[in-house]
Amino acid sequence: MNVKRALDTLGGDYVVIDASGAILGRLSSVIAKRLLNGERIVVVNAEKAVITGKKSAVFERYKAKFDRGSKEKGPYFPKHPEKIFKRTVRGMLPWGSRRGREAYKRLRVFIGVPEELKGKDLQKVESAMLEKVSKTEKFVLLEEVSRHLGWAN
Repeated sequence: MNVKRALDTLGGDYVVIDASGAILGRLSSVIAKRLLNGERIVVVNAEKAVITGKKSAVFERYKAKFDRGSKEKGPYFPKHPEKIFKRTVRGMLPWGSRRGREAYKRLRVFIGVPEELKGKDLQKVESAMLEKVSKTEKFVLLEEVSRHLGWAN
């Protein structure tokens, strides 16, 4: 999707959050809460978010989600890292209600940092950073999970 158009459709004032080095689930829950409070959020470097756990177990869990259902009827699980990120946030929103769907529309996620956002101030969510929160050495980048599912950029 065209980055300029995506930012124009978001409209108004928005916050830019850098996902690199942040734990996917913790960052998603913070973003979901802020979306429900009415903020407009743009996430950059989605592929650099981390998922904690043993590499083989994480790959197995995401592969099971991807293979679930049928090719004709779904449910479909995304391969692209930005779409997996959005799907994770969606799971933390009240998707069945109008409020949750409207909150989801206020989110934009990008791989890397687009040209239009180069000069912007990037926020880090300290409560979701891997080195601040977790003591584990076992983690996988979202980009690696996407490649395991068959994403080729």
